[in-house]
Amino acid sequence: MKFTFPLVLAGALMLLAGSLCRADMPVLTLNDANEPPFTTADRNGFVDAVAIEAFRRAGVQLRLVKLPAERGLINANAGTEDGDLTRIAGLDTLYPNLVQVPEKLIDWEFVAFGKSPTLPAKMDVLRNQPIGHIRGWKIYENMLAGSATVVESDDAEQLFRQLQLNRIDVALYERWLGVGLLRRQGIKGVYPLEPTLAKREMYIYLHKRHAALVPKIAEAMRAIKAEGLYDKLYKEKVLSLAVTASK
Repeated sequence: MKFTFPLVLAGALMLLAGSLCRADMPVLTLNDANEPPFTTADRNGFVDAVAIEAFRRAGVQLRLVKLPAERGLINANAGTEDGDLTRIAGLDTLYPNLVQVPEKLIDWEFVAFGKSPTLPAKMDVLRNQPIGHIRGWKIYENMLAGSATVVESDDAEQLFRQLQLNRIDVALYERWLGVGLLRRQGIKGVYPLEPTLAKREMYIYLHKRHAALVPKIAEAMRAIKAEGLYDKLYKEKVLSLAVTASK
């Protein structure tokens, strides 16, 4: 697929603009529970590129910090941070000080990882085995209610270490975040299980004191998608991992 010159130019301008820090531009700090390929230390991941540009177009700089998932939500709701970067829809009912940006940031594929690629990823099967997830991931907390053996981890590295040490048989995570972690750490013999347990649209949340920015960020997100930059970046930074995952 070829991209026209205006699209390529727009992408270059987006990256250039994102690298410029205006002293007079307010800074918002959001918790970011993502890992590569969604966010990276040098802010070159897919979500980095999209969110930073959307915030810039809305007139603010985006600063990301990494806190445990549960702590990030508590802090964002309390206003310690200005929001949370990537969460499922509807969390504002549980955390009333948070306002959801209505335009989705990304789709997440919630999958199980295990050592047997033939194990069917069906919750009625999985919940009967020692199973783990990251503390604060509400979708898995709800899925696993009443399960016999559930081990909660603080982060993805701890979660997959539990799997490698056979303390759990199944690790629940996001597909591309998990594939990226397996690749970075050179972990062999662990596979994403099929089928996908759930696919959810993920959203940015801001503390209610920034509610005026919500429509501006949503409009910027829609524009980034309409320009074709969103799809281009997703193919380059996320779907490229599919080749590695298939090997």
